Amino acid sequence: MVGYNYYENMGFVDSYLHAALILSGMGPIGEMHTLGGKLFLASYSLFSGIIFLIVMAIFIAPLFHRFLHNFLIKDVE
Repeated sequence: MVGYNYYENMGFVDSYLHAALILSGMGPIGEMHTLGGKLFLASYSLFSGIIFLIVMAIFIAPLFHRFLHNFLIKDVE
């Protein structure tokens, strides 16, 4: 929200709306008019998307690991 407010001079409500839509994956609601605003929007979108993927990988990895244990083949001697 601070980035939108600083680079695009948006109010509190508009900054909140833009930040919420980026974090929810819906994308930006409007066009950025300044170079700083465009760079901030691109960086913020990439950052939040990458963080989402990392967090999902951390949560899913133990479940996937447990699933793979079902296919463990014991050595027969």
